[in-house]
Amino acid sequence: MKKLLAVLLVLVMVFGLAACGKTETKDDTLKVGICNFVDDASLNQIVENIEKALKDSGKDIKINIDNCNTDAAVLEQIISNFAADKVDVMVAIATPVAMAMQGATEDSKTPVVFAAVSDPVGCGVVASMDKPGENLTGTSDFLDTDAVISLITAVNPGIDKVALFYDLGQDSSTTAIKAAKAKLDSLNIKYEEFTAGNTQEAQLAATEIVARGYKAAFTPSDNTIMAAELSIYETLAKGGVQHYAGADSFALNGAFIGYGVDYANLGYETGKMVLEVLDGADPATMAVKTFDNGLAAINKDALESLGMEYETVKKAIEGICTSVKMLETAESF
Repeated sequence: MKKLLAVLLVLVMVFGLAACGKTETKDDTLKVGICNFVDDASLNQIVENIEKALKDSGKDIKINIDNCNTDAAVLEQIISNFAADKVDVMVAIATPVAMAMQGATEDSKTPVVFAAVSDPVGCGVVASMDKPGENLTGTSDFLDTDAVISLITAVNPGIDKVALFYDLGQDSSTTAIKAAKAKLDSLNIKYEEFTAGNTQEAQLAATEIVARGYKAAFTPSDNTIMAAELSIYETLAKGGVQHYAGADSFALNGAFIGYGVDYANLGYETGKMVLEVLDGADPATMAVKTFDNGLAAINKDALESLGMEYETVKKAIEGICTSVKMLETAESF
């Protein structure tokens, strides 16, 4: 009996130690949840480069990438899933996602790093660019609207009217359009607004811009028009309309000239900020990053449809831009 009790005691101790050892084992894998707002060339390029930065770090990071495709209910569910998975950092691509994550993490204080939020202070996701406050920071694709208008007037000296083509529902676009109006007013150039909330409406608006005889149209870094660009660029170019837009990816999808930040670089820098937060940095004290707006891309197909020469256009705008390149129409980089 004594031998039996001794054996049982040893077994209890062995299994007890094993159980304790199992409880103390810690999973060192870090978790990052990335939510994209919509499937378009600009935002997809950002996601790809965030992922690249995270992988380049060599850290053990589980990356969960999802896309709400502008659906608020789907966005809410994606954020809930990230919270249930207890991600270490949530990453918001574009202003609507950043605003939704801000509200959803108000209590939990889960760190949020955003990308491509054009006016972080104006939309209320940060208190200031230098000291964001709370649990959010990230990168901004703030657009130098005056520079885009300068491109239009450099290519078209004496132009007397410009079409403003955008989605009223996007805060980042309405801010840029307000700035564009002020610049055009100062130049005594007339303008008319053409708005669209989806691809079908964008197609109708593009047709109307052509019908009203506009030679140039301006679109800020607007995700709705960006998503529609592949379906409208031929209508505009063949109708004699030079489409100027707030990102080089617009030109990739057919717009005459895309001007703005390098989204590949913006995405990689956003990824580096995520890594800083994973290492313990406090988003509240991390300044929002902004970038040079000097990159201009000219679409080869639009040039041909408009009957224009690359070297002529390049010469007209290169003093306004830090770099100029030509792109052929494609769905993505």
